[in-house]
Amino acid sequence: MPSFIKNIKNIFVGQAKSPLDRDVFHKLSLVAFLAWVGLGVDGLTSSCYGPELAFLALQGHTYLAVFVALATVATVFIISASYSQIIELFPTGGGGYLVASKLLNPTVGMISGCALLIDYVLTIALSVAAGIEALFSFLPPQWLFLKIEAGVLVLLILIVLNMRGAKESIKPLVPIFLLFIITHVTVIFYALITKAGQLPTILVEAQREAQAASSELGMVAMLMLIFRAYSLGAGTYTGIEAVSNGLNILREPRVETGKKTMSLMAWSLAFTVFGLLMGYLLFNVTPQAGKTLNAVLFETMTSAWGQWGRNFVVITLISEAFLLFIAAQTGFLGGPRVLANMALDRWFPNKFANLSDRLVTQNGIVIMGIAAIITLVLAQGAIQLLVILYSINVFITFTFSMLGLVRHWWSVRHQSDQKWKRRILVSGTGLVLTTLILVSVVLLKFNEGGWIALFVTGSLVVVAILIKRHYFEVSKMLHRLNTLVHAAAVSPTVSEVPVSFDPHARTAVILVGGFNGLGLHTLFNVSRFFGKEFRNFIFIQIGVIDAGNFKGAAEVGNLDAQVKKDLGRYVEFMQRQGHFAEGTAYMGVDVLEEADKVVALVSKRFPHAVIFGGQLVFPNESLWTRWLHNDTAFALQRKFYQSGIPFVVLPIRV
Repeated sequence: MPSFIKNIKNIFVGQAKSPLDRDVFHKLSLVAFLAWVGLGVDGLTSSCYGPELAFLALQGHTYLAVFVALATVATVFIISASYSQIIELFPTGGGGYLVASKLLNPTVGMISGCALLIDYVLTIALSVAAGIEALFSFLPPQWLFLKIEAGVLVLLILIVLNMRGAKESIKPLVPIFLLFIITHVTVIFYALITKAGQLPTILVEAQREAQAASSELGMVAMLMLIFRAYSLGAGTYTGIEAVSNGLNILREPRVETGKKTMSLMAWSLAFTVFGLLMGYLLFNVTPQAGKTLNAVLFETMTSAWGQWGRNFVVITLISEAFLLFIAAQTGFLGGPRVLANMALDRWFPNKFANLSDRLVTQNGIVIMGIAAIITLVLAQGAIQLLVILYSINVFITFTFSMLGLVRHWWSVRHQSDQKWKRRILVSGTGLVLTTLILVSVVLLKFNEGGWIALFVTGSLVVVAILIKRHYFEVSKMLHRLNTLVHAAAVSPTVSEVPVSFDPHARTAVILVGGFNGLGLHTLFNVSRFFGKEFRNFIFIQIGVIDAGNFKGAAEVGNLDAQVKKDLGRYVEFMQRQGHFAEGTAYMGVDVLEEADKVVALVSKRFPHAVIFGGQLVFPNESLWTRWLHNDTAFALQRKFYQSGIPFVVLPIRV
């Protein structure tokens, strides 16, 4: 890119990182505390809206909140325990997509992955909307019209932060996270200690109200009321799955770090949710226009503190607002990872698995950020609508994950020790709870936005199926080219002695992407179109490090070894044909960036060389095919053209 643009990029995003640095994985990885901040914070901040929605859903039977609080705490620990099992089963990262794909089937995994992608978009939009809501709770009412614009600005800042990398985007936010913990622990302990004498009364009132509601409404209706509030507070559990999705960025040993992070998140979320619901009861909190229930609780609790109380409320709400912004990090960390995994399996375009020079899935971050901005604007920051959409999608993934676990433990019951019984009990209970919550939220909120979640997720599923079908058809078309590999293996040997480089002969530099039909087709076309014009053949392959192989130094080493092995086969084949041949390997995250090294090599050693590259030509070229396939050959042609080096694109019809 032009130097001016590169300098601007370096200022905001940072200098490039080398994927070949063996210490880079340690430098980029997160310890349990930072993972709690970056991945676990989404679950913790759901306490800013989940308990409120559950409390309001009780429709005046406020003391029934005791039963809702106990059920919520139990559910948090059950789902967390189930996802700890997933961490053990998928130590390199086992989000809802991979779990359902491996333990159920790839199609179910794709549906789970699509639901998870929409969930992560909603995670970002909802977190920012809730943060803006908390921030504007103490700002002048005449400023309310700026809420959407403020949300869009925050999202743009978060996109830039995440382009810098996971650790770089989290570290500056640690003080805000600690401020949230300190202020909310203070609030909860103050409420429970100063009102400790009222706790027995609350328990008595909860029992009395349950009896009264049972007499007035009937036992079934009373239980349904509690279950309705419990279900509508389902946003409380969102974010629990994030740790298992993001294991790839955790510090080794990843399983232990992941389980520690999961434990921190579960205990902190359970404590905060239970404490806030009890605080609502202890201070008789009632809804006030333009304010969250948490804001009302803080103001009521500190009303006798004078100026100190007002300052404390402002600081607490600011910490809540900014921590909600941090919670959007979960979507930016997890969403691109799921998108990359699905792209590697050809459900989405390959470009979403590419890494930037900062070693992040840049395309995924951008698309998640843009989708969140569109969602925020269309929903006009309506938190209740976003929570409904959010809850439905996350519980689709929860349900498939729990079902996969149950199936797995049942299938290995004869191969493992007796621990399978306890594990299947935990995951089975989780399956029952998540299924009930999913069904009830869809039924209760279908006309209030639930249908939107199902429609959008279903539409994404259709797109994924169409993309997968296209790649499958292309692979069938390319299958015939693989016969060239066999032809090359059995071709007769012309010369047993390697030929020396002839500086007076023409040199063909051929860019290949593995020893396959595509590369051989390009090679044979050079001979077919140019005859014996070229006597020297230089094969160059750029090993692209993407999200699929950027999992450790060993994986990168395996890629390097495979690239050199493929080049060796080309060199051996051409040497047997009586030509000079040589192979050169490069490794990087971007073909065009590595092409600069190729330019330097060709300019210095082979000044009269011609570079050849193959390009797929489809029967019906369209925007669809151009979006699903990279026109790398044409991009390279432009790059070499600017350097004065001839580059010939050879068509490969499929």
